[in-house]
Amino acid sequence: MVYETKDATLTSLPQPNGECALRASTVRLATTTTVADTRATATPPHADNALPWPALLALAMAAFITILTEALPAGLLPQMGVGLGVSEALVGQLVTVYALGSLLTAIPLTALTQGWRRRLLLLAAIGGFVLANTVTTLSESYAWILAARFVAGVSAGLLWALLAGYAARMVPGHLQGRAIAIAMVGTPLALSLGVPAGTWLGSWLGWRACFGAMSLLALALMALVRARVPDFPGQARGERRPLARVFTLPGIRPVLFVVLTYVLAHNILYTYIAPYLAAAGMARRTDLVLLDFGIASLAGIWVTGVLIDRHLRVLSLLATILFGAAALWLGLAGGHPTAIYLATAIWGLSFGGAASLFQAALAKTAGAAADIAQSMLVTTWNLAIAGGGLIGGVLVDRFGTDAFTPILLALLAATLATLLRARRHGFTPP
Repeated sequence: MVYETKDATLTSLPQPNGECALRASTVRLATTTTVADTRATATPPHADNALPWPALLALAMAAFITILTEALPAGLLPQMGVGLGVSEALVGQLVTVYALGSLLTAIPLTALTQGWRRRLLLLAAIGGFVLANTVTTLSESYAWILAARFVAGVSAGLLWALLAGYAARMVPGHLQGRAIAIAMVGTPLALSLGVPAGTWLGSWLGWRACFGAMSLLALALMALVRARVPDFPGQARGERRPLARVFTLPGIRPVLFVVLTYVLAHNILYTYIAPYLAAAGMARRTDLVLLDFGIASLAGIWVTGVLIDRHLRVLSLLATILFGAAALWLGLAGGHPTAIYLATAIWGLSFGGAASLFQAALAKTAGAAADIAQSMLVTTWNLAIAGGGLIGGVLVDRFGTDAFTPILLALLAATLATLLRARRHGFTPP
């Protein structure tokens, strides 16, 4: 006898006491349970409209520690040079080797750890900052600190590859952009508040106290991650996509090109803002201009967080257009402080949400391959940072800061053209 049900087809012989019916009921129950378990696994922990704030703020704190660890030596150059008995130029290489660590390892390390559980990988990345900052705090050797900075850069590359995909997995699809924006808020906070506060703390308590405080902060973050951030499995071997295949997915290359040109333009200006302001007669106001930029960046990431899930494409276009307008305005401002402050605020507003926009676009485009795609973004971003320092230095030495505006406008024009073409894949309308 054959019994056909919605859940299964059962073949049986007549049994006494209704045994056949019992078996059918058991199979139906087991099948239903399996479907329910599958849905539970695929559903984010917060499937409603509530955001998992503690978990997302933990990711934001991770971004904060990453940026602060990277940038703090730049604010403590004199103190660290005296303390280590080396020149300020050698202390500056602590920032260079950090970026090198991210640049060289983000893609291969992310590819090698695709099968790891996500929370374990996140804890390992944060643990790298504990180790690196502890060595920096305690060591008297410049060579050991240089090695520690490379480890910190490796941890940063891995963490940046994780953050956007992690935030997106914790929420339903219509909240993914907002979740990524919250996770990224640590970046402008570190630049606008963390670095100035760290520099002040270094002048008060010494530079080692700053790195010691970051080690303690990273340790506390590891406890918070363990307690409040949900865990996710890594990808099964059969689900992992080769690097070349991810790179050729529709929309991936346009997003990466936008990251390269936009961030390159930003870093040419940001890295050499002091020479620009000196040429404009505002050398003593560099700190105020950077504060202006930082506050506007916070406003930019807030606006992005509110609108990103509905207007990602429009916001990306606006960020590029506003940055172009700011670059043009700075080129025409001459030595007028008010114009420079206003242009810097527009620049900061446009840049504040850029990381969230690009990471959200890449995460949506890459789907299950988001972590590998984000590692490509990390590498591209660091290439843009290095390129900004190199190209900006050549421009300053050979042509002066007046050459910034045409180069920035050319890069942003290429960004805008790519955004306009990437309507079907990459930066798609909702």
